[in-house]
Amino acid sequence: MAEKGLRTKVQRFGGFLSGMIMPNIGAFIAWGIITALFIPDGWIPNEQLATLVDPMINYLLPLLIGYTGGQLVFDKRGGVVGAIATMGVIVGADIPMFLGAMVMGPLGGYLMKKVDDLFQDKIRSGFEMLYNNFSAGILGAIIAGIAVRLIGPLVEGLNNALAAGVEVIVNAGLLPLASIIIEPAKVLFLNNAINHGILSPIGLDQVTETGKSILLLLETNPGPGLGLLLAFSIFGKGTSKSSAPGAAIIQFLGGIHEIYFPYVLMKPALLLAVIGGGISGVFTFSIFNAGVVATVSPGSIFAVLAMTPQGNYLGVLAGVIIAAVVSFLIAAFILKTSKSDDEDLTGATGKMEEMKGKESSVAGTLKQDEEKAPVESDQTAEASDVKSAGDVDKIIFACDAGMGSSAMGASLLKNKFKKAEVENIDVSNTAIKAIPDDADIVITHKDLTDQAKEKLPSAEHISVENFLNSPKYDELTERLKQ
Repeated sequence: MAEKGLRTKVQRFGGFLSGMIMPNIGAFIAWGIITALFIPDGWIPNEQLATLVDPMINYLLPLLIGYTGGQLVFDKRGGVVGAIATMGVIVGADIPMFLGAMVMGPLGGYLMKKVDDLFQDKIRSGFEMLYNNFSAGILGAIIAGIAVRLIGPLVEGLNNALAAGVEVIVNAGLLPLASIIIEPAKVLFLNNAINHGILSPIGLDQVTETGKSILLLLETNPGPGLGLLLAFSIFGKGTSKSSAPGAAIIQFLGGIHEIYFPYVLMKPALLLAVIGGGISGVFTFSIFNAGVVATVSPGSIFAVLAMTPQGNYLGVLAGVIIAAVVSFLIAAFILKTSKSDDEDLTGATGKMEEMKGKESSVAGTLKQDEEKAPVESDQTAEASDVKSAGDVDKIIFACDAGMGSSAMGASLLKNKFKKAEVENIDVSNTAIKAIPDDADIVITHKDLTDQAKEKLPSAEHISVENFLNSPKYDELTERLKQ
């Protein structure tokens, strides 16, 4: 129980980190494109446009992270104070303060919340705006000053220590072995804590120094998952074989790596396949001295290539292809020599949900016939404060990071609405901590419903076992169609 509790806490921590990074991925991509194109070694060097590179990575990106972190804790007031606090660590250090932003943003939001808890109820009528503005301004100024003198240098020292450790590992040729940790962590959904908490900040620091980083490819390489799913496409049995080709397309082109996790859990020995693929891929990247210029998200081959700088395409493509080949060969050997016929993909999906304590995104992509698809029991889904069709304008799918499963679930419901001619209802997805106040219906995995209710108790909450294979969608469509 203690181990499961610890894993859940780490997962929540990873989800919170993702909640700070994911909404700002567009800014990271913009910075990566500008860097790849306009720096002196870029595709089309331009001295004037290249001046955007340093201000964006030193100020824009950390401030966005800091604001988002504060907003997750205490809405817009928390976001403003979080951004002010982040400015303190930016000024107090000589390196891009991504780690500092991940600390100061939520801290600023938390402290603003505590100050409001102490004083807001004591403010007399008519003085609310005066209090709101000055309390945020005074608190922000104090935190920023402390950050400049204390927290900035402290975080810079921690960042330098982590970077030095990574450099030692790289120089010793041991970086490929990181896949021994990363690939199993992905199956347990601990990759967000590793990727966004450690690899991305250090990798982006390397980008500012060398123009690229291999660290940004360690977790996002789509090769190992592709090889595994191709092996199931040829040597799998039953549902796993028929569903694997569609899953491979979503994983490799769409970047949703979560879709191959149940295939691994069906046969835990297949961890050897993705680990082997990861190790061979990183080893190939190292041989070619390949890297990318910005965070790759989602882990799609298109996103990987978009962030690849000039002169690195051969190495990056070789790493992805070799990772896929090695993963395929190992997985094929395991599948062919396995004596077990118990390949229950639905059971593996349930096992993954139990292990992760959160949503899965595989079953809805299996392309099964309706009569063969696993049917969710009415007892596994619950709704509160059921709203009539005329009262519903906005439906929100929510998960930890606001991407992946919830995005695919929202897409599925949009298609159902379109076919049923249900119009004028906005369907979108978001992080659990960013559910908008005007949402009428919130759809979450059953393990996240309580959090969603705390965030927006006034909405109707629909709890499902699986975002992509719930009969609740058909029920909701029929209800709103009427």
